[in-house]
Amino acid sequence: MNPNELNELRELVEFLKENKIGEFDLERGDLKVRLKFESAAAPAAGLDIAQLGRLLAAQGGGAPAGHVGHAAGASESEEDSGLQEVKSPIVGTFYEAGSPGTPAYVKVGDQVEVGTVLCIVEAMKLMNEIESDVAGEIVKQIAVNGAPVEFGQPLYAIRPR
Repeated sequence: MNPNELNELRELVEFLKENKIGEFDLERGDLKVRLKFESAAAPAAGLDIAQLGRLLAAQGGGAPAGHVGHAAGASESEEDSGLQEVKSPIVGTFYEAGSPGTPAYVKVGDQVEVGTVLCIVEAMKLMNEIESDVAGEIVKQIAVNGAPVEFGQPLYAIRPR
């Protein structure tokens, strides 16, 4: 990393800490950064994710490649109260499609049935299809394509029928 990139990373870490963001992934060319803060307190209500995007764009980083964990405002939590999360049953790498260049199994807005394949979690070179355990509408993809996932980590949010 050159000194300019190091300064950008320091600014990013400061921004994440100020806004109590617990986890963040960034990919820029061949540089991959994953930040996870151990003692992330409750998030700042009303955090503007667009502000984070503008900060990265101003630094030449483009959009975040990963997800910003625990960055929901109060109005979003009310809206999400009836959603059911599909969680990873294993530790591995999340893939939204069966192979590179093919369409994702599901996307936001799709209606799914119990048993519909949602994604793949690769673990030790084995591709494990993750199926929906509820019928409803995909409201949110929480996991990021190609990113590592932990056991019990939410992958999708579904509004049950």
